[in-house]
Amino acid sequence: MSLRPGRLALRWWIAILLCLITTINYLDRQALAVAGPVLIDEFRLSNTEFGLINSAFLLAYALGHLACGPLIDRAGTRRAFFIAVLAWSIVGMAHAGGGGFLGLLGLRALLGLTEAANFPAAVKAVAEWFPRAERSLAVGIVTVGPGLGAVIAPPLLGGLVAVAGWQAAFLVPGAVGLAWLWVWQRWYWLPEDHPRLHPDERALILAQREEAAGGAGSQSWRDLAGYLRHREVWGLVLSRFANDGGFYFFIAWLPTYLAQARGFDIREIAAFAWLPFLAADAGSLAGGWASRRLISAGMSVDRARKRLIWAGALVVPLTLPAVSVDSAALALGLIAVAMFAIQFKAANLFALPIDLFASTRAGSVWGLFGAVGSFGGMAFVTAAGWISEHMAYAPVFWAVGLTQLLSALFISWLVPQIRRIDEPADGAGPAGGAIDSGTIPALDSPRRGE
Repeated sequence: MSLRPGRLALRWWIAILLCLITTINYLDRQALAVAGPVLIDEFRLSNTEFGLINSAFLLAYALGHLACGPLIDRAGTRRAFFIAVLAWSIVGMAHAGGGGFLGLLGLRALLGLTEAANFPAAVKAVAEWFPRAERSLAVGIVTVGPGLGAVIAPPLLGGLVAVAGWQAAFLVPGAVGLAWLWVWQRWYWLPEDHPRLHPDERALILAQREEAAGGAGSQSWRDLAGYLRHREVWGLVLSRFANDGGFYFFIAWLPTYLAQARGFDIREIAAFAWLPFLAADAGSLAGGWASRRLISAGMSVDRARKRLIWAGALVVPLTLPAVSVDSAALALGLIAVAMFAIQFKAANLFALPIDLFASTRAGSVWGLFGAVGSFGGMAFVTAAGWISEHMAYAPVFWAVGLTQLLSALFISWLVPQIRRIDEPADGAGPAGGAIDSGTIPALDSPRRGE
């Protein structure tokens, strides 16, 4: 292999591969929403039962984040991703044989538990493959997956339901996940050991990859609890709890809002409801690109991340007249701007665990980070249902703006400086604060295939 000018470096192909599996991950979970009306009729489900089925996924997804982080750090990214994708693809396809309320309830819980590994493993892969200045852009590419999955799910899975029955909406994404595994096993190794990685790119990655002392297999749930001694970790989890409600609200409620408040029929929803998620994808990429440009121009990681987090957070409240304007098209456009800003902010917020912790601990910290986000999303979506039913949608939209501001405030308050945190492998490190990453000793090289 030669590294010719203009040729895309291998690490960016790794980012694209991670984006692809994240898209497949979201297709798997969106299948229930797309096939929902047919399933409700076929299995005579009440709306309450259908809501419980969705809640089972979110609860298991949150708990899975807590469990999978240390497991990913122990097993290594390559092995952990293989096991997780194999498991959730099989569980997703098993939905095609789901028998009524209890069957779907159990399968959704299993899907949430297995799919929870996706983001912790993806962020760990970014930490292993990307220099610090490029990580926000790489995370931005990965976080395109949720929006991309949401964009293509209605036309793709809806078409499958119409042509081949609701079972196809579960079988096809699962089969695509299994096909992705073949590519993953052929192309993902650590940079130290990758047989197709150009020596110049390997040197660039390894020279700029900061890692703290400790081995890849040193993590445990005791260590995970020990992270809570750091105020920065509290900043991360509180910010993520506040952040995720807005995105989950639009994922779960946008079609219903458009139908109930804007009078959209199913054809109009299919034709237009994907537009805000396309804007979310653009926001993910723009947030990562902007961070990379600022850091490359000499701005500190701390200033770049925080400025862009606040930029996104401040835009969201400006779009909230969407709930009160007369024009449905203008309302949808404002919602699209809100989702762009939420994901612009998220591309930088989601990069913080790998700014603060070494790659060997990134999976564990991201697991805690993601679990809290899922709990926050579950709480927001549940509250949105009650508020919209008993009051109106306006308070929910204002809450979206308020929580984005709170999310940014938690970072400014509890993460005074974005620098590597000193965390010895035995968890006996200082109670909090940040130190200069230059004082951290290097890791022993992880084993091939991790």
